[in-house]
Amino acid sequence: MFTGIVEKTARVAGVSDGPSFRRLTLSVNILDGRLGESIAVNGCCLTLAEMSPGKAAFDVVKETLDRTNLGLLTIGSHVNIERSLRIGDRLDGHFVQGHIDGRAILNKIQSGNDEWRFTIEAPFDLAKYLVPKGSVTLDGVSLTIANVSENVFEVVLIPTTLRLTTLGELAAGWPLNLEADILSKTMVSWLEIHPRG
Repeated sequence: MFTGIVEKTARVAGVSDGPSFRRLTLSVNILDGRLGESIAVNGCCLTLAEMSPGKAAFDVVKETLDRTNLGLLTIGSHVNIERSLRIGDRLDGHFVQGHIDGRAILNKIQSGNDEWRFTIEAPFDLAKYLVPKGSVTLDGVSLTIANVSENVFEVVLIPTTLRLTTLGELAAGWPLNLEADILSKTMVSWLEIHPRG
């Protein structure tokens, strides 16, 4: 479980394909890290597979590569990093599982008045989970939805978010890792199973 509050960004130092996975090696120090621990990389919950000073490696299976943007990463790419939530930690964002629902295309970037506005197109099957003023996680960053029209929605970013995450580096066309809010998913799923009649 995570919060969507990015702790740091990291550079991809290595990408190599194994027999049934792709290994991503990041230039990052994971203080007090231990093998097997869960770490969100661009919002995707991955298992720490190998550590060395200044490096952390993760094995990414095909299902994850197909559903996320991790398969597009190359050496030099930057990613958002968050360690899992501990009991007693502050919950500054919202509850995030690190289970990516799909990729949402960054269609448009508008800047001005100390804020940036992203217009994003989500897969149609995820639109039912997107509500104005609700939460969404994009590439691991907890954000509030400003408005929604069918499967297109907007988020507004402040300079701090742009500075502390990779979102300020993105260009239109980037497929963002989208995780819909767990509360929205739970409510919609329950209502679909138990329709009011």
